[in-house]
Amino acid sequence: MKQKISFKRDGLTLVGNLFTPENLNEDGQYNAMIVQGSFTSVKEQMPNTYAEKFAEEGFVVLAFDYSHYGESEGSPRQYESYLEKTSDLKAAVSFLSDLPYVKDVSMVGVCTSAGNTAYLAVADHRIKAIATVAAFLPTPELYNMMFLADGVAKRIEAGDEAKRKFEENGEETLIAAYSETDTNAVNYMDVKGAFDYYLNTERGNVPNYTNTFNVMAWKTMLAFDPIAQASEIKVPAMVLHSDESAFPDNAKEFYSKLKGTKELVWADGNHYDYYDSEKQIDNAVRNVSRFFNEHLN
Repeated sequence: MKQKISFKRDGLTLVGNLFTPENLNEDGQYNAMIVQGSFTSVKEQMPNTYAEKFAEEGFVVLAFDYSHYGESEGSPRQYESYLEKTSDLKAAVSFLSDLPYVKDVSMVGVCTSAGNTAYLAVADHRIKAIATVAAFLPTPELYNMMFLADGVAKRIEAGDEAKRKFEENGEETLIAAYSETDTNAVNYMDVKGAFDYYLNTERGNVPNYTNTFNVMAWKTMLAFDPIAQASEIKVPAMVLHSDESAFPDNAKEFYSKLKGTKELVWADGNHYDYYDSEKQIDNAVRNVSRFFNEHLN
């Protein structure tokens, strides 16, 4: 069953969908999880897809729009901040923990939210287990490789200028998040179909999704370093990845640094298969459900 909900974080209203098992017994006790998705994503994309399937496995599941995105409040819009997302996630843990039928809370992060999962596991000890799926786990070295050192500096400079404009007159400087034609996009690739998931209305280009990035967020985005969090993570953790998912060596490095009970599942398929391919999603849900049930019950 899906129910639209909202909860507060520092005065902001965050909007989500709560998925519960069929025939939920509100006098019972259930393991709960937060499921979040990729960079700039909204709940109607991969979070809802995974949440529905995990609910079928008996979990209470929350998928929500981070602040600054989708139906959630937050100004400026399309603002990417791992610090604010950590605060959002802590508020989501509180929301789930306050439900009388929830026992333990865990988190599953897909793509960029895998890194947010790492930050949450360190910041909030109420989290009992985590899993990453097709994780994007950047480091400063990776950003330097992607953009070159001068490119990183130029993006931070552009972010500072965008912040100045916003503070002076409320003007927001937005660029495309994904594009196959616009070289100024955050993610640009001159390959037809490279970003089909985000551009195709039959896939991830849903009405609530906005394919933009707020330039004033470059500094916080480029400071995002989830691998540096791994050695502080002691809760049970599963890393599910594939050779064709984003930066597989980073996923292996992240896994190697985890300190608690852990399991590495190396699967097949490409990165975007883990957004909307039934085969890869079902395999991820099956493995994560098994792992959580083993270590939470």
